[in-house]
Amino acid sequence: MSNDEFIFDGSMGPLSGRLSLPDRPVTHSALFAHCFTCSKDIPAAKRITSALAARGIAVLSFDFTGLGHSDGEFENTNFSSNVEDLRAAAAALEARVAPPSLLVGHSLGGAAVIAAAPTLPSVKAVATIGAPSDPEHVQGLFRDAVPEINDRGSAEVDLAGRSFTITKQFVDDIGNASLHGALLTLDAALLVMHSPVDEIVNVSNAAEIFKAALHPKSYVSLDDADHLMRRVADAEYAASVITAWAGRYLPPAPSGSGQSAPDGDVLVSEVSPDGFAHDVLVAGTHQLSADEPEDVGGTNTGPTPYQFLAAGLGACTSMTIRLYARRKKIPLEHVSVTVRHDKRHAIECEGCETTEPKVDHFQRDIRLSGELSDEQVASLLAIADKCPVHRTLERASHISTTRVS
Repeated sequence: MSNDEFIFDGSMGPLSGRLSLPDRPVTHSALFAHCFTCSKDIPAAKRITSALAARGIAVLSFDFTGLGHSDGEFENTNFSSNVEDLRAAAAALEARVAPPSLLVGHSLGGAAVIAAAPTLPSVKAVATIGAPSDPEHVQGLFRDAVPEINDRGSAEVDLAGRSFTITKQFVDDIGNASLHGALLTLDAALLVMHSPVDEIVNVSNAAEIFKAALHPKSYVSLDDADHLMRRVADAEYAASVITAWAGRYLPPAPSGSGQSAPDGDVLVSEVSPDGFAHDVLVAGTHQLSADEPEDVGGTNTGPTPYQFLAAGLGACTSMTIRLYARRKKIPLEHVSVTVRHDKRHAIECEGCETTEPKVDHFQRDIRLSGELSDEQVASLLAIADKCPVHRTLERASHISTTRVS
């Protein structure tokens, strides 16, 4: 994945964006809208855009007017201008890559993508995270200052440790805004994600959005996540759910498979330079995560490379046994395989520069259920050694490497 600076004209001047591009041809594009007074650089936004890009979707995340690196004065903005910024972002994305098929919005950004979606015919799916059902909800963040804002026309308020000028026109605009009409005319699938312990936007907002929306619609609980999803695991979970859900409404990206790769390409993309978290896309369809345990510098959000290897051996063994039993009409009711491997990738990698030959050992325990004779059990265990992955691991393999620009 590459991240390119993306500057475009918004409702009140140039806006600063980041275009995350996958390492293969793009078939879909998406917009990410951040939370109230946040920026495109919050960790949750970066992880979600990375996961989408790993699936082959180009993602534009940007700073609304007056926030982050975008021009303009925040005090001149309101909810309506945020929606206009989203429309401008969609036009810029269409001119550069493709019209957006997916919109993702966090908090007030979630309300903004709902409001903007009916005016963007290319949008097929909309996902919200911790979104308010009414934009006026954000007034609760500065409730004590509302009398001063109404009397004097503006007031300085502290939001998350930063000072912002909130004007009466902002208060009036969110007071007049409503999502009900947009939800009724939304011609796209909707995914509502919310934490039941969200202290900024109560989970009842998710229920109101879900109730007002027409099908197709889905709801996913973020359990004990905080509003900003500061924990890596929460952001990773939201990213994986959104990418999997969006796959139902957006055609899968090309797998890149050919005669030499009958199962399709496996694309592994780094989530960020920190830690070892990676997104894994198999044949353009199956989204997985790879990582390392916390004690070796990872965040434990997915299996390790060796665990993937062991999983491949276990799955191939079980499938081979089942295929053999089916052909020979052996009354095998159930098969399971436990595989253990005693190496850890992060530790082994510290010695990657050495050429000392090593022999790996996989311990494979096979459980067979059913009314099986001793002869049938013996034949099933014997066929396990014919598993293609087993044979691949036992014989020497050749790996060629090419740098791709």
